[in-house]
Amino acid sequence: MKLKLISWNVNGIRAVYKKGFFQWFVTEKPDILCLQETKATADQFPEELKNVEGYNTYFAEAQKKGYSGVALFSTVQPQKVETGFGIERFDTEGRILIAYYDAFVLYNIYFPNGKASKERLQYKMDFYDAFLEHAEKLRKKGMSIVMCGDVNTAHTEIDLARPKENENVSGFLPQERAWIDTFINKGYTDTFRLFIKEGGHYSWWDYKTKARERNIGWRIDYFFVSNDLVPKVKDACILDKVEGSDHCPVGIVLEI
Repeated sequence: MKLKLISWNVNGIRAVYKKGFFQWFVTEKPDILCLQETKATADQFPEELKNVEGYNTYFAEAQKKGYSGVALFSTVQPQKVETGFGIERFDTEGRILIAYYDAFVLYNIYFPNGKASKERLQYKMDFYDAFLEHAEKLRKKGMSIVMCGDVNTAHTEIDLARPKENENVSGFLPQERAWIDTFINKGYTDTFRLFIKEGGHYSWWDYKTKARERNIGWRIDYFFVSNDLVPKVKDACILDKVEGSDHCPVGIVLEI
């Protein structure tokens, strides 16, 4: 069975809904759709999205109103879904959905941004470590891992348009990039790089500078899989023609 999985930081579900999101959703027909930065509680979602025909729907919301939030729409019903790592300082921000399927465990995560302060950068790095520790515990039990979402870091120089100018900016700091190296070395693969080796492919563009029109972007949205799943990844894509957010959707096709 082939599954089409799509991940998208929508930068506000209510805003993107007004820009044709539902029509895109029903046309694209992903088997599993992961959303980040919904900025809404479950009851604030547009009615049309609360019960989409053929989909099981799950939400994680932040304690802070209008902040963060992730959602999962799945045609395949998971065995169970969790909304955190079991660590309060991370779980209260509504950044995590973990769906347990027969063939893999799916992490849909909106990773923190570290630009605001040294404290938030440390929070981001701690969050990275907490995620990896959680995933590694499941792998030791024999589970396969799929992780998608807004990782908020460009991994290498080809993953952003202007690497030199951003060497001291959170999202491309040495320690953030080194964490992705550590993650990969633990036995995970960046699925997009299985198919596309060159730069120039991005998933986020700054609204203020109209960067999308010039493709001055960053690739900070990913699908990673544990290495045992690599032979089952049949395609990976960045849907950079899809508008409505400052991010665009990314996706994979997984044969299970």
